[in-house]
Amino acid sequence: MNILPQVIFILVFAAAGYVLYKRISFLKRNIFLGKAETRNDQSSERWKTMALVAFGQQKMFKRVLPAFLHLLVYVGFIIINLEVAEFIIDGIFGQHRIFAPLLGGAYTFAMNFFELLAVGVMASCLAFLIRRNVTKVPRLTMTELKGWPALDANLILVIEIILMVAILTMNATDQLLAEKGTEHYTALGPLFFSGLIKPLFVNMSEGNLIFVERFAWWFHIIGILGFAIYVTYSKHLHIFLAFPNTWYSNLKPKGEISNMPEVTNEVNMMLGIPTEGGNEPPAEIARFGAKDINDLSWINIMNAYSCTECGRCTSECPANITGKKLSPRKIMMDVRDRAEEVGKSIDDGGKGLEDGKSLLGDYISKDEINACTSCNACVEACPVNIDPLSIILQMRRYVAMEESGSPAQWNAMFQNMETSFSPWKFAPSDRFNWAESVKDEEMK
Repeated sequence: MNILPQVIFILVFAAAGYVLYKRISFLKRNIFLGKAETRNDQSSERWKTMALVAFGQQKMFKRVLPAFLHLLVYVGFIIINLEVAEFIIDGIFGQHRIFAPLLGGAYTFAMNFFELLAVGVMASCLAFLIRRNVTKVPRLTMTELKGWPALDANLILVIEIILMVAILTMNATDQLLAEKGTEHYTALGPLFFSGLIKPLFVNMSEGNLIFVERFAWWFHIIGILGFAIYVTYSKHLHIFLAFPNTWYSNLKPKGEISNMPEVTNEVNMMLGIPTEGGNEPPAEIARFGAKDINDLSWINIMNAYSCTECGRCTSECPANITGKKLSPRKIMMDVRDRAEEVGKSIDDGGKGLEDGKSLLGDYISKDEINACTSCNACVEACPVNIDPLSIILQMRRYVAMEESGSPAQWNAMFQNMETSFSPWKFAPSDRFNWAESVKDEEMK
């Protein structure tokens, strides 16, 4: 018995597993460059959010057509890849369609269903390619998507189409070989979609059919393993990160802006109120706000790696719509790019976070963060509950409190709030003078 194919398969599978492990370790380390943050409250609500938003794609259906196409790809990706389990078992043990004799007619039904999904995936990917490259949907052709992001999106769509073609080709040639009585090939019931392309191969010799079938089989399994690795370098990492990302969603009301623990602790110490660390001043003064990724929380960085680059946040952003520089999608892409840069520097023995660069300034400008109206439109629009506003507010806090670099009008407002307890330069005792003037007018 020739065990060479099994040995090759095991080596390929092990190599892919090792590369995937290294990449996942790299991503995990990058995410935890951020500060610690705990979000384990309201566990039942978090499970519900994950089920509805990540698994059920609840927020996608605010735009029905792309949501339906995305659902076909999503369901196809999950269900069709159940067949990969059979591929792995076949590859390790040198079998072919090991489950077919066990499941009988149910196996044929499953194969027909997989093929139906494969055709749905191909149709959806083709539609997405047209939307990106022919009709050019505005949010999919913006400046931040030039270069690699645009190529990445197109590559994934083309790869998925090719993988689905490989499945249909494999099934068509497999059944032709079974009809010829070739050893190791199991006859199934009629397969509708692969049956449509069988005429393309019917005149081939048995040897050529075996070559095409085996090539399609190897191409598909290696393609799936390669896809799994590629996803970790791609925006399509959201396929996996959407689930933890939605579980760790910010469940507070969208209008609630979190207090800064550093400021709260300082105020409490000044007032003699007990703090978590006691009333002793900290050994190192905490930074107010965020200048670089290590000032953000690990959840903020996970948000960045979960970004689908769909641009729904930017298309809903009133600042962007009115021509301002702000793009919430770019904010998330910049955080991810900075985390990747720092992570690679650390791995190469470089300076890491001490490389003289920072997220604010080298990646994200003050003009961008100052344009934000804090309206939460981006947070509401995101299909996987990413929160760009949290990052923007933390950077604005840094500029205001560490650099005193806010616009002059803002600084005047801050001073008025400090002295008059309102944005206007009126004494608190004069706050209701307007009401008296209105009353006087009415009495006239």
